[in-house]
Amino acid sequence: MSIYLDYNASALVRPEAREAVLDAMSPGGNPSAVHTLGRKARARVETARANVAELVGADPTSIIFSSGGTESNAQAIASAVAAGCQRVIVSATEHPCVAESAAHAGVPVEVMPVDGQGVADLDWLAATLANGPRAFVALHHANNESGVIQPVKKAAELVHAHDGWMHVDAIQTLGKIAVDIRAMGADTLTLSSHKIGGPQGVGALVMREGLSAIRIVHGAGQERGLRAGTENVPGIAGFGAAAVAVQREMAEGVDHAAWRDAAEARVKAAGATIVGEGAPRLPNTLFMAVEGWDSPQQLITLDLAGVMVSAGSACSSGKVKPSKTMVAMGLDHLATGGVRISGGWGTVESDWVRFADVWIAAWEKHQSRHAPRVKEVA
Repeated sequence: MSIYLDYNASALVRPEAREAVLDAMSPGGNPSAVHTLGRKARARVETARANVAELVGADPTSIIFSSGGTESNAQAIASAVAAGCQRVIVSATEHPCVAESAAHAGVPVEVMPVDGQGVADLDWLAATLANGPRAFVALHHANNESGVIQPVKKAAELVHAHDGWMHVDAIQTLGKIAVDIRAMGADTLTLSSHKIGGPQGVGALVMREGLSAIRIVHGAGQERGLRAGTENVPGIAGFGAAAVAVQREMAEGVDHAAWRDAAEARVKAAGATIVGEGAPRLPNTLFMAVEGWDSPQQLITLDLAGVMVSAGSACSSGKVKPSKTMVAMGLDHLATGGVRISGGWGTVESDWVRFADVWIAAWEKHQSRHAPRVKEVA
């Protein structure tokens, strides 16, 4: 039987979310219509909006539903530039969708360095903010590969001291640690349904009170005129149901850290380097690497043994690309050998144990195959 430990890529869909999607699909109805089915569809959307808002400490009117985190990150950047931000600052380990949207924003882009643990350099940020025009600063709540949690509240204080716009991509942290837009001091926040066990293809941009977003998807007046296109009612309903389930779990204190830590200790003893080990990390995430055994080879070996995880690097046309996160941390020698293991709502302790068992056995076998041979002396 296979086990799934790739929740940071996409969580398994929760039963509550699946049921909400099916319930919303059955009657149909356009939420912009005024007839009975339209009003019922609108009610599903607004209920989900309230559930998502409650999960992040926001007012429901500040939630703009979208096709996912990528679109919402792009809308946040475009809105900040339209509001007068003359440059964009992104962390060196930011998700590619933020970095790429920044590159196409039409203003200068600066990259905030991180230290050897992957934590943003706030001294650099303070100096940079003091020597330039108003900035939009993007710092994710936690890195999607390493799970390293960033000091977003302190960064926000620096940004606001220089009249900047603080953006937090909380896609990886929602449901794993507390996310509160007011507590962290964010001006904008992005979320994604499928990271918490909702359906794929649904996300949200959360705006701080008093700020305005601009529309990047044009057409009719849906989402208060801020995102055109008929709302994905089944997807949004599933997102809302997943948000309710997450609130219940967090209230119950579900925590994967002990299981992760036990597996981490075992693979480290076997020779793996734990990326971001010295920094606060998401409790469900383990990012590890070895030298001399590339990520795709590890993933295939694990998958054949029934363990599904993901790489810290991307594969394209048979070539291994170094992990952007590890390169930024100065771990170039390990950057093609990263593996990310991440649990979620369906994970049990034995999943972590099995992962460690399989990986250690495979690593030992790999080492024995590649051990240098000693010539016999005649």
